[in-house]
Amino acid sequence: MSDYQIIVIGAGPGGYEAALHAAKCGAKVAVVEKRDVGGTCLNRGCIPTKALLHAAEVARLAGEGADIGVHASDVCTDIREMYAYKNGVTQTLRSGIEKLFKSAKVDLLRGTGQITRADPSGHEVTVTADDGSVTVISGDNVMIATGSVPAMPPIPGLDLPGIMTSDDLLDGEPKTYKSLIIIGGGVIGEEIASFFAELGTEVTIVDGLDRLLPLLDRELGQSLALLFKKKGIKIQTGSMVKEVAGDQESGFTVTYTKKDAEESVQAEAVLCAIGRSPFAQGIAADGIGLEMNRCAVAVGEHFETNIPGIYAIGDVSSRIQLAHVATAQGIACVDHILGRESLVDLSIVPSCIYVQPEIASVGMTEAEAKEAGIEVKTGKSVMGANARTLITGAGRSFMKVVVRKDDGRLLGAQLMCEHATDMISQISLAVANGLTAKDMLRYMRPHPTFEEAMTAALEAVAD
Repeated sequence: MSDYQIIVIGAGPGGYEAALHAAKCGAKVAVVEKRDVGGTCLNRGCIPTKALLHAAEVARLAGEGADIGVHASDVCTDIREMYAYKNGVTQTLRSGIEKLFKSAKVDLLRGTGQITRADPSGHEVTVTADDGSVTVISGDNVMIATGSVPAMPPIPGLDLPGIMTSDDLLDGEPKTYKSLIIIGGGVIGEEIASFFAELGTEVTIVDGLDRLLPLLDRELGQSLALLFKKKGIKIQTGSMVKEVAGDQESGFTVTYTKKDAEESVQAEAVLCAIGRSPFAQGIAADGIGLEMNRCAVAVGEHFETNIPGIYAIGDVSSRIQLAHVATAQGIACVDHILGRESLVDLSIVPSCIYVQPEIASVGMTEAEAKEAGIEVKTGKSVMGANARTLITGAGRSFMKVVVRKDDGRLLGAQLMCEHATDMISQISLAVANGLTAKDMLRYMRPHPTFEEAMTAALEAVAD
């Protein structure tokens, strides 16, 4: 008989939520984690960046208060105090997860977990602690939820001392920079660029793709580029990095090619933020035969690997690397293991970017719908006359909805406005349940709110 019904390797958003869900359903569960609970998201990703962005936003608002009659003199920022605030937030959340484990009777084992036996009668996981001590546990099912690590492409000079990843920057010593080059124009790079620009850093983004946010609606990328330029952030898209040279004392030079011409930019520091790679190194002992898809764990239906009873969820196996995707996959995987009905539609994935104003998107864009041969109508509400937008001075803001032309069912939406990340869920709900624009107009939206603009966007496509 196995020690546990489910062993989860990795306590990030996918792993810890899956473990808690399984425990609530009556399963005996163990979680193996070699670092802090919460994974990258809580400790070196989503939460730290949002905490720092909030701190920078408070400083910005204080500095701009004179326009509304609030005069704050000598507004200054202290990066060490900002990082202390960030660390306090993450510590509080980590403690909360550990308390939830205790109350749910989930066993937390500290150490590196490795699958050392794959057997239908009970899979074996060996846990090696930092002090070298070894614990062996068995489980009917094993869920791999080891997440991802920053990707480092083979660019000459990218391994120089002082070149940072997002892990280095967010989990390291707090430091301000006069100038910063960010290689990569994805969400991680954009949010870090926004933070340091608010502190007065001269930021340059160098990205190989032809525009920011290439997977989202074109207007979102264009609007973000305009917003960044207004903040003084320099953007070099369509630029392939060729080499990084220099050192921490004299600064770094990033050389790139753009339209067949070679250009370069200098800065005090360089951050590589081109994305993340699945982390499955050493997850299975030699001879286990775990099938891989390049560096990711290969999975089939219900997230099961080629070995029955062994599953993989989240960044380590998923094409979409988002914390809420990992959580949803983990819960759906547990439901499958326990023979329960899974309720979440895993195809409806909202995307959120915490710049100012926020960006959020879900479902199809107009271009994607047309490419799929679907006739659509779009409704857009520019929020220049929205009362809350005027009150907060949010600047360029809009909401756009995409509906099927034949029956008015919502296919997606793109928002760029204050609290966009909180409001996108109503569109996710509509898309998941096949609601129409008329359905979404049946309820009143309170005044004055940012959400009122959604009514105008929906009215533009409702007959």
